[in-house]
Amino acid sequence: MKKPNPEYIKRINEIVNHCPYFELLSIKLQDMGIGYSVLEINLAKKHLQPYGMVHGGVFASIIDAAAFWSVYFGIEDPSAGLITVDLKLNFLEPATSGKLIARGRQIKVGGTLGYAEAEVTDETGKVLTHGTSTVLILPGKAIKTDPPMPPKFID
Repeated sequence: MKKPNPEYIKRINEIVNHCPYFELLSIKLQDMGIGYSVLEINLAKKHLQPYGMVHGGVFASIIDAAAFWSVYFGIEDPSAGLITVDLKLNFLEPATSGKLIARGRQIKVGGTLGYAEAEVTDETGKVLTHGTSTVLILPGKAIKTDPPMPPKFID
């Protein structure tokens, strides 16, 4: 199995953490590697629905992202991109403040599809949400950058 290039991971983190949607929700990709990812959100008023609890869409977004990025290094083709095709969630506990921590875990990657799960906890480790996601692997749809990305893997 190839090893992810730390320089590539650094660049991906910069790109992902500054994409408009992640900035809108204050999602931060903290760590990723072969088969896993860790993302966080420091909750603010903007994340709450009218009843004062975190909106389900916030949980869905971080579950989607954690599952997505856990699959990313399971794809050896550096020219490939991903898109979510299925997302299933179970909301287990509400949250009103603090931090959401999402941990994604790759379950299977094939030639066309990847499958992963993710769970969201609070800072104490209480599980708030669990979900699964299927992603479609898109050859030739890598993130376009200037300057070009370093190699995805090192030997």
